[in-house]
Amino acid sequence: MRLLAISDLHLRHAANREALARLAEHPDDWLIVAGDVGEGEERMRFAWSTLAPRFARLLWVPGNHDLWTPPSSTSGRRGEAHYRRLVEICREHGVLTPEDPWARWPGPGPAATIALLFTLYDYSFRPDDVPAEQAVEWAVESGVLCVDESLLHPDPHASRGAWCAERCRITAARLAAVEGPTVLVNHWPLEESLLTVRRVPRFSIWCGTRSTAGWHTRYDALAMVYGHFHVRRRLRLDGVRCEEVSLGYPRDWEQARGIAPYLRQVLPEPEGWEEGFLE
Repeated sequence: MRLLAISDLHLRHAANREALARLAEHPDDWLIVAGDVGEGEERMRFAWSTLAPRFARLLWVPGNHDLWTPPSSTSGRRGEAHYRRLVEICREHGVLTPEDPWARWPGPGPAATIALLFTLYDYSFRPDDVPAEQAVEWAVESGVLCVDESLLHPDPHASRGAWCAERCRITAARLAAVEGPTVLVNHWPLEESLLTVRRVPRFSIWCGTRSTAGWHTRYDALAMVYGHFHVRRRLRLDGVRCEEVSLGYPRDWEQARGIAPYLRQVLPEPEGWEEGFLE
């Protein structure tokens, strides 16, 4: 029995859908999907109907693509309402979400609470001399503008930053009540030092929040699992294993290998674990 993880399935791409459909059964394993299943309810339904029969348990946290609602959407749901609808779809398929009681890992290795987080971002991953209200303008100066600005709506919150602050407040309170070790799962990295945006450094403002700094030590994390960058990586931060588990767009992974090699083992800690960027 293993706790496995992957993120950024991006199922709007046919190659990703076809590879997911070919994934073998893992009847004893749990699988974390750390955000960016794909845009729209139907892609999420496809993911869970495909994966649920193949794993003992599924666990999900939202990514920014999951939260998009384009102008063509006819549901009338945006922001919080859209997120809550995704939670309903997950529950229909038995998938655990950040809105559910967190599960304790029952398998080999140390017991741990698998904390499913949704913290969003607040543009605080920026230089200190850039005011918050000018963060997007600062990014645009370098030719970078995240599509979230037009498709990820914060309703009914005043802004994405306000939604982020509320999510961090709720999540920190839940984490403070946990006894014993944790595995922290979030789509966005919880620490600014984990950013891998060297080619587009000003994209950092859409990559997390400084409000989560130190959570990995404060809440006794055995591991932090995240995605978002499509840059697979593993390292230790203050002794805590950090696993970036993205699959990504078809250009980001070797399609001939299928998806199986991109499932990352989180628990128990695999033998021969080494830091570095992964192919």
